[in-house]
Amino acid sequence: MTGETDRKDAAEHLALTLVGAGMQRMGARALAAFLFSDKESLTAGDLADELGVSAGSVSGAIKMLAQMGVIERSFVAGSRREHFRMRDNVWTTLYSRQHSVVDDVLNAVQRGVEVVGPGAAHDRLTYMRDFYAFLLNEVPALVERFERQRSS
Repeated sequence: MTGETDRKDAAEHLALTLVGAGMQRMGARALAAFLFSDKESLTAGDLADELGVSAGSVSGAIKMLAQMGVIERSFVAGSRREHFRMRDNVWTTLYSRQHSVVDDVLNAVQRGVEVVGPGAAHDRLTYMRDFYAFLLNEVPALVERFERQRSS
């Protein structure tokens, strides 16, 4: 196997792993292409070439990754094509941004705690509420610790 073949295999393996975790197939393949690319930015055509698909088939994946906040539009002087690049610090940003989802879950669970009487349901809901509250409180410190570790 050549180095390029190994690289493509590793990218496809990551994409399949992401699909197994619930991500849409083309979105997972596009994300893997961005992650494994040494280019500063990619166009839909670049992605299509890399993945061996039509440019039109990657448009939905680009839209999904942009909506997730993983990629953003990028200006490339002299190019008429739309370029996209991975956002800086995307993983800590995404992880931190999940607070709103966890907040929503926490609020819904809290309502459940308030409306059920004593018993097994109350105990399960309270445990879930306490777990999510704990996670929300710990995330900022984890991200800060990670950034300190990365910079040292």
